[in-house]
Amino acid sequence: MVIQTHRVPTMIFITFKTLVLLLCMGVINVKAQSRLPADEVEGLKQIAAELGKRGWNFHVDPCSNDANWTTPKLKPRTYKNSIKCNCVDPGGVCHVVGLFLTGQDLSGVLPTSLLKLPNITMIDLSRNYLTGTIPSEWTSLKLEVLSTSVNKLSGRIPSYLGKITTLKQLSVQNNRFFGTVPPELGKLVNLEMLILSANFLTGDLPIDLTYLTNLTELRISSNNFTGRIPDFFSSWINLQILEIQASGLAGPIPPSISSLSNLTELRISDLLGEGSIFPNLTSMTKMKRLMLRSCNLSGQIPGDISGSMPQLETLDLSFNRLEGNVPEFDLEAAYLQRMFLTSNLLDGTIPDWIKQSDHHHEIDLSYNNFLESSIPGCRETLNLFESFSGQNSSIGECPKNLPCSKDWNSVHINCGGKEVSIGNINYEADDQDQSAGAANFNPVTREKYWGISSTGNFWDVNMMSSSIAYIANNASILKMNSPELYTSARLSPLSLTYYARCLANGNYTITLHFAEIIIRGNRSFCSLGRRIFDIYIQDKLELKDFDIENTAPGVDKALVKKVKAVVSNKVLHIRFHWAGKGTTDAPTNGTYGPLISAISIENDHNPGLDDVKTTIFILTGALVISVLLFILGILWGKGCIGRRISREKDLRGLDLQTGFFTYRQIKAATNNFDASNKIGEGGFGSVYKGILLDGTIIAVKKLSSKSSQGNREFVNEIGMISSLQHPNVVRLYGACVEGSQMFLVYEYMENNNLARPLFGPEKYQLKLDWPTRQKICVGIARGLAFLHEESTLRIVHRDIKTTNVLLDSNLNPKISDFGLAKLNEEENTHISTRVAGTIGYMAPEYALWGYLTYKADVYSFGIVSLEIVAGKSNMKFRPNESCVCLLDWALVLQQKSNLVELVDPNLGSEFNMEEAIRMIKVALLCTNPSPALRPTMSVVVCMLEGQTVVDEVMMGPSKYADEFKFKASGEQFNQIQHELMDSIRAKSHIRSLDSTWTGTSSTFSQDLYDPHYLDTQ
Repeated sequence: MVIQTHRVPTMIFITFKTLVLLLCMGVINVKAQSRLPADEVEGLKQIAAELGKRGWNFHVDPCSNDANWTTPKLKPRTYKNSIKCNCVDPGGVCHVVGLFLTGQDLSGVLPTSLLKLPNITMIDLSRNYLTGTIPSEWTSLKLEVLSTSVNKLSGRIPSYLGKITTLKQLSVQNNRFFGTVPPELGKLVNLEMLILSANFLTGDLPIDLTYLTNLTELRISSNNFTGRIPDFFSSWINLQILEIQASGLAGPIPPSISSLSNLTELRISDLLGEGSIFPNLTSMTKMKRLMLRSCNLSGQIPGDISGSMPQLETLDLSFNRLEGNVPEFDLEAAYLQRMFLTSNLLDGTIPDWIKQSDHHHEIDLSYNNFLESSIPGCRETLNLFESFSGQNSSIGECPKNLPCSKDWNSVHINCGGKEVSIGNINYEADDQDQSAGAANFNPVTREKYWGISSTGNFWDVNMMSSSIAYIANNASILKMNSPELYTSARLSPLSLTYYARCLANGNYTITLHFAEIIIRGNRSFCSLGRRIFDIYIQDKLELKDFDIENTAPGVDKALVKKVKAVVSNKVLHIRFHWAGKGTTDAPTNGTYGPLISAISIENDHNPGLDDVKTTIFILTGALVISVLLFILGILWGKGCIGRRISREKDLRGLDLQTGFFTYRQIKAATNNFDASNKIGEGGFGSVYKGILLDGTIIAVKKLSSKSSQGNREFVNEIGMISSLQHPNVVRLYGACVEGSQMFLVYEYMENNNLARPLFGPEKYQLKLDWPTRQKICVGIARGLAFLHEESTLRIVHRDIKTTNVLLDSNLNPKISDFGLAKLNEEENTHISTRVAGTIGYMAPEYALWGYLTYKADVYSFGIVSLEIVAGKSNMKFRPNESCVCLLDWALVLQQKSNLVELVDPNLGSEFNMEEAIRMIKVALLCTNPSPALRPTMSVVVCMLEGQTVVDEVMMGPSKYADEFKFKASGEQFNQIQHELMDSIRAKSHIRSLDSTWTGTSSTFSQDLYDPHYLDTQ
């Protein structure tokens, strides 16, 4: 008992201590369970149900930092699973103030039960699969952060969001919202971050956004907005990040952007409409990353850009029209890491600081016009592809030009992958051993005759630009045929060019293999990406806004596209280009840009003929040749052939994409060239109307045997037009070469040329109403835009005038007569050539100095546009002694603010005044004395169709630049005209000012449908 007596207190003491400890633990547990109010716990349960969220353990306190309510450390950075509580109430009660559920593929809707968390201020539901829209019930909350990026929300952005005036951050990026931006968002005066990118928003940006004076970050990329970039910037002086990429907005960049002195990152790209000179950014001393890509910028890059932006790390001014020299940077003092000046008009020498830079600096100078004498040494992070004038631009200088040991007829590349054989085709390797990067030119070698030029870095990804970053690998098992071609693919954040050289000239079929192996096809945020890019072959845009997944359709599915191309200089270019469209954030940051799995290039002419057939052909050919040589020897001795053979050789040497006709067919079609079928006469000979056996009506241009000059231009015309097919370019059906007979066969134009209905003889004039004139003008502009910017061969016509515009039965315009046309080689800023064209339509810089660019055609188009509006000939219209031509009169009326007086009085009041004034203003822009200030034809089309605002540039009448004053008194113009005419008269006879003048040869050619033969059948 004593022992027990002694032990009881001890046991009681131990039990008491244990009890106290348990009680203490119990109290803590009870307090932990009771710290979040029951109604908020119930609210979380309802929120989970609406979101489709599973896995929350409500047996533990949500505010206890239990692993069930926090984000695991080993999860991807895109994954969040936590709530944030505020537990500072005096009674120890907690409240949920933040909810972060990202990257979980939640497939419900945005929860209206969020109201059960009255103290919540932050909600981030990014990267899920949520549908519907933002609930109106949320307007009663005091939210400060709201992010629903990368989901499937749709409809219009709710205007009632403007009631949540406490908002500081709003992001709805990468959803499916459409319609206009509600002006009510301007009521969010506390907003610091607004992200609307990668939706389908349209219309103008509301001016109410100017009230958001606290904005520090604004992103509106990849939408379908309309109009110009609004001049709002002076209201947003606190902005630090501004992103406007492929927004649908048009340029120019407004001057008020210079007020954004706090910017550290500026991204503007892919602007529509007109361009401008480099904007004034000198106040942006904090700038670190600057992108002004595809903004139609012209002029020079400011030489002090490094001084005004001392912290600049990335500079992207690619795909503009910038001229002059590369700006200087002090490598020791500057932070510059990347510089992209791709595809500009930069010239001069490459500065020493670039030559002294190392692999830590990624610099892309591809597609420019530097002096070849300034070529620096080679390195992996310096791209000089097509950078030098006077050089075979497709080869580059790294290494030196390698001679072609033979002509190749095929190339097969497994893009981003290892060497693989599929059937009888061996695809060469293009894996990470073949370097790629932000500024990389992988040239040809002695072992292979193809290479890569890679341009651009992934702006949204914080990683080194290694070759691995530019190669994608499949995310799942591929079940298509030949999966080896698709398990890896080459990626590009901007521009990727594959080029093959030493190819035999001829027609080729390019087979492009695609498969979307990154974006997924399940009910996941990984399926919400939209990859959109463009494909150019031989600099012609073949596929615009190409989407692999939508075209296949689906992911992990093989997609094969075949495109025809012509190789004329043994080189083939295939370029993949990202123009800022689509998404950039799904499944992860930096998921965008071109993705190509494999490329096959095959010559359409199969050189591998059967040995037996080859032997037969050789024996037969030898016999035939022997007979022909005997006959030709006799004819040569009699002088029957010679120059005619050279003509046939020139023509047969062309790889025509048209058919050949026999002389018998031509003779039958024209009824033996009956005089009643004659519809034109030119320097080449006569033009006849004909009818083929199948009923097709044709126009036959016959080459005169009297002119060797005509022969050369005749052959030139065939070569040019044979590869052109466009609704507004006259179609060439084929040619005929038999002995001394040479013909071109065109589609027949029922309504002759445009000059006849406008100002031809009265009995032939058609009543062209205003809609028809508008259609004709836009059609001509589209045809020229095709020739300059879209066709396989970029062509400067050199002789655009009303008599070279033909009209079909529906009065649709078609550009004709390519005898004087020149190839516009893009590596040259201009062509110095003999002057050829028509007085009154020739651009001043071309007529005086032979300085030829596509802007010469733009000038001629401006003259034709004025003639369409006025119904008068430019050179034959002189309203008074002070004006020498129609253009001069238009400039006088512009200064008098009376442009409408120029409109053809035959129209009376039946015309659209807005369209007419717009057409005149466009014409005056096109005839600007400075070629640099004339718009491109694609911009002209947009202006004529009302898609782009037309700036009115006031020019004094009769002033064609400071170098040559075209005075209204006519003194200097008459001097120029007399000099031209004297030069011409010395060698030829002139029939009229409508004749075509060639400065050195003085050859005149009338048009395909000559005004002297206006009586079409």
